[in-house]
Amino acid sequence: MVKKLLLRADDLGYSESINYGIEKSIKDGLIRSLGVMVNMPATQHGVDLIKDYDIALGVHTNICAEKPLTDPSLIQSLVDENGYFKSSKVYRSSQEDFVVFDEVVLEIEAQYHKFIDLFGCQPDYFEGHAVASTNFFKGLEYVADKYNLKYSGFPVGNRDLQIGDSLVQFNMESMLPNYNPFDMIKRMVEKADDKVVQLAIFHPGYLDDYILTHSSLTVPRTKEVTVLIDTDLKNYLHHKDVTLLDYRDL
Repeated sequence: MVKKLLLRADDLGYSESINYGIEKSIKDGLIRSLGVMVNMPATQHGVDLIKDYDIALGVHTNICAEKPLTDPSLIQSLVDENGYFKSSKVYRSSQEDFVVFDEVVLEIEAQYHKFIDLFGCQPDYFEGHAVASTNFFKGLEYVADKYNLKYSGFPVGNRDLQIGDSLVQFNMESMLPNYNPFDMIKRMVEKADDKVVQLAIFHPGYLDDYILTHSSLTVPRTKEVTVLIDTDLKNYLHHKDVTLLDYRDL
């Protein structure tokens, strides 16, 4: 029986320290799929670090950090009075979905086109960053369908995702107390089979002042870098006959 795992990193471009941690997780580690935040001040820095690696690249569509690529006056449901995206905290604390579908589609499309400008090709997959909004998800699905992109959505309940031609099970534990990335991967291996791909979402990175003041996810990022480059993990996966995939295989 083939055990299929896909290990994905998110957040390239979030900060320069995050970029360095991600690049380490690719160069010396197991990451072969990477989501890019295309609107951030550190985006180009991250792109320059990873552009020569043979990995699957996706749009990590972002509507809650820094400035949009769209004129803020056209997407007023997404921005504050200064033209910056409303924060993820604002989304989490809201009792209603304030995202306007037509507005979010404008920004999602702008970020898709920015990815093409950065890399000269379509993304290998397409998904969204950190916001649980029904209209955001609908917008992502709409744009993915419009441009024939491989959409990697967010699961409802425990249902498997259909991504490309594959059934995929979503695994992300970085926000849980006492998080241990190695333990999560071991549990994924134990339930892995040849019918469903086990997808792990990581946010590897090093920490700097920007991340410490702008993200609620801090120490788990450094833990993930350490585990993803760990020789013991590589040996464990080899011993368990695990096949590591990327989004181009789905």
